[in-house]
Amino acid sequence: MNKTKKNQPITSFSEAIIILMIMLIILGGAIIGFKLPPQVPILVCICLLCFWANFCNFNWTFINQGIQKGVSVAVIPIFIFILIGSLIGLWIKAGIIPSIMYFGFHSLSGSFFVPSVFLACSIVGAAIGSGLTTISTLGIALFGIGASMHANMPLVAGAIISGGVFGDKMSPISDSTNLASAVAGSELFAHIKNMTWSTVPAFLVSLFLYWILGSAGHINNSVILKTSTVLSQNFIISWWALLPLFLIVICAWRKVPSIPTLFINIAATIIIIFIKNPHENVKELVQIITTGFVAKTASPSVNALLTRGGINSMMGTVFMVISTLSLGELLIEFGIINSALNPLIKHLHKPGSLILTTILSGIGVNLVVGAQYLSVILPGEAFKDSFNKMGLSPLALSRVLEDGGTVINYIIPWGVSAMFVSTTLGIPVIQFMPFVFFSLLSPVFSVISGFTGIGLKVRNGRRNLG
Repeated sequence: MNKTKKNQPITSFSEAIIILMIMLIILGGAIIGFKLPPQVPILVCICLLCFWANFCNFNWTFINQGIQKGVSVAVIPIFIFILIGSLIGLWIKAGIIPSIMYFGFHSLSGSFFVPSVFLACSIVGAAIGSGLTTISTLGIALFGIGASMHANMPLVAGAIISGGVFGDKMSPISDSTNLASAVAGSELFAHIKNMTWSTVPAFLVSLFLYWILGSAGHINNSVILKTSTVLSQNFIISWWALLPLFLIVICAWRKVPSIPTLFINIAATIIIIFIKNPHENVKELVQIITTGFVAKTASPSVNALLTRGGINSMMGTVFMVISTLSLGELLIEFGIINSALNPLIKHLHKPGSLILTTILSGIGVNLVVGAQYLSVILPGEAFKDSFNKMGLSPLALSRVLEDGGTVINYIIPWGVSAMFVSTTLGIPVIQFMPFVFFSLLSPVFSVISGFTGIGLKVRNGRRNLG
């Protein structure tokens, strides 16, 4: 019998909640409880969801189309991750990341190292508009410095991620910032300005916490000196090796999209490599782009820090992008998301409760699907009318979408951004999650704004309190 798609959502509120809770239990139990990699649990969720949909009279053609639609959205992020993997290996080969580490050893104070990391990543992230690029370039170097200092590495990772997320969130050239503004229908620069009501308090409290916690560690100067010596003996250390980092900033300032920016940087880095060594083995460079750089120094710790990068290193993240966006698209097509949210929307009559629910919805989408873009798009589309009816400005919605969606993906163990960071820095998500203070605090201050009315934008200066 040919099964066809029904015109209306096929699930009741209770059925939708049960489906979402089962998925959350599978993901959370497997990844957090049993410490399994997220790939197989996500596949299990997709499998169960597909067979459940077929049982509910969705034919396989429609199910396949839903998966294809999700994958089509994933193409550009996948290509960006592949280019970042290529760039990381080349940056190590060219001495760029080793140079940042070397100069960092001689310029960063041990007692202020962690807050300095947070500030540096915040500035670079805002300049280039990409938290993931900041983390995978400057972040790797700062992570290496912290490891050589015998610092608290989950804390250092948290500072790197918080800085990258802050910069990404407050940059006018960030894709996630533009997405939130577009979904809510707000003007971009007004959106960035309005985000300061929750972002600045979260930034300042995070900086204070990194200063308090980061000053408690013991800095081993002998290890730092030894690591600096190893770097200078095995890599060409020079200030001009930092030019590719400034090239990314220039491309961002000129509003060059991410893909051509990365291509330009890869080409510039290869040129630097050949300037240093005109007889460089092309086959070796191709190998580095494919499988990453392999450090072969006399120091095992330096080898562990600088053996990374390559297209192959990104395959786990590529799978996460494909699977999570496909899963999210299936949840939309089957009517599960709408069935879960619509009954909640009818009972929201105050700005505080509306903002809290929108924040929780963004967090919920991140928990169930693990896809950053969907955590902005789905709550945005679901709650836009409610914000309008309550007299709230689109700026209020766009800020909430950032605070409950964009920043949270970095601390979800099966989130795409979190998995990328974990792979790049080589540290499990569960370890750094409690220290990504900016991501943890942003939704808190957003909810406070909603209930107090401080910084809450309304239409024409008036708000309907219902």
